[in-house]
Amino acid sequence: MSRNVTILGAGLVGSLLSVILRKQGYAVDLYERRPDMRAAHMSAGKSINLATSARGWKALELAGLKDEIMDLAIPMYGRQLHFQDGSTAFQPYSKNNEAIYSVSRGELNKRLMTLAEKHGVKLHFEHKCTHVDVANNVADFQRADKSATSVKSDLMFGADGAFSALRESYTHMSRVNCDQVYLDYGYKELAILPGKNGEWMMEKNALHIWPRGNYMLIALPNTDKTFTCTLFMPFEGPVSFANLKTEADVTKFFDEQFADAKALMPELLHDFFNNPTSALVTMRVSKWHHEDKNALIGDAAHAIVPFYGQGMNAGFEDCSVLLSLMEAHGDDWKTILEHYEVKRKPNGNAVGQLALLNFVEMRDKVGDPMFLERKKVEKELGKLFPEQFVSVYEMVSFSHIPYDTAISCIENQDALLAQIMSRGNFFDNITTDGFTAELENWVSDYHAAVSRLDFGTGATI
Repeated sequence: MSRNVTILGAGLVGSLLSVILRKQGYAVDLYERRPDMRAAHMSAGKSINLATSARGWKALELAGLKDEIMDLAIPMYGRQLHFQDGSTAFQPYSKNNEAIYSVSRGELNKRLMTLAEKHGVKLHFEHKCTHVDVANNVADFQRADKSATSVKSDLMFGADGAFSALRESYTHMSRVNCDQVYLDYGYKELAILPGKNGEWMMEKNALHIWPRGNYMLIALPNTDKTFTCTLFMPFEGPVSFANLKTEADVTKFFDEQFADAKALMPELLHDFFNNPTSALVTMRVSKWHHEDKNALIGDAAHAIVPFYGQGMNAGFEDCSVLLSLMEAHGDDWKTILEHYEVKRKPNGNAVGQLALLNFVEMRDKVGDPMFLERKKVEKELGKLFPEQFVSVYEMVSFSHIPYDTAISCIENQDALLAQIMSRGNFFDNITTDGFTAELENWVSDYHAAVSRLDFGTGATI
């Protein structure tokens, strides 16, 4: 019986997984290359706020941690769009007034580490994993003082992020491939501060987006009444990070493109020139586990770009699936890890593709009047035909329908919406009997086309 577990990486997924395994009776050691962020001053600059949705909350609830985390979260009921002329528009996320939740990555990570310790997990900081002997489950570490140590365990998980030491060790094995694809875009963290009297300076229950075609600014609320802002733009080109070289360049650019946001950013120039410009990468690996010994989880298995807000949610859902497999198969880790890879790998690939598609939507489409009209029609379809039509966004964010099922519905939903909107104004047409009868047939055809897909236990289409 495997009882001693090593987890590489004390980030969000590693910390949550450690609690789940501890509650199943395993002795768990959690190794982290960084210092303890609860004690050290961790500078800002590389953190995109989390958008916690149904999959993330389910995993936290299964681990018995949801109530401990909820006070860190702020509900966001939709996108608040900020156009270049200063006008705004609100786009609800859900037909049922459901929300995704803004959570500070750093604060959530600290809370999960503390809860892991509370449940008996042993945390080891400043232990950088340099190599894993995959076949024998031995991890080599370098400590802060450059001394070395090795740890052998019965079971090991690589939860050590996009550049995982365990995954790197997998790629040295026979017939294991890894794809690493960078966007030509980078991101930089900025901030909107509270007002003079400590008040919110924008609507707190929304994810704010300034869409500008080839680049965009977003902002998510924090419990201290700040907003974490992220500028996404190309590294190179006419409008790019490379061309914002001086304070005058940055000031002019923000005056022209994001004037309303700039007015709320007293530290703009300091943040812009002191916070790093970071890269965006999608990682895919052909092998997620080795025998009954070790497996990848979270970003180590499926690092994605942040544009669907699903990176953490997907990693937490990995934990939910592992827990359900432990409950079904006990301590049979050969079966557990085999089934885990079969269940999660297609979904890891799908959520990576969904994130890339949503980047185009957020950057280019959300300011298009026809796209905004389509979103209104989507919501109305969901209300009129709740058992037959759920938008892909709602599948991803407000259900547990597999990601690979959701992405398989895109083509059929695009065809249905194009058919409806080709007839003119939907909200005028829906008042006529002839159009209503046609609409029922179209939705029925859509439902028949996607019914063969796996929507998961108890899910509606």
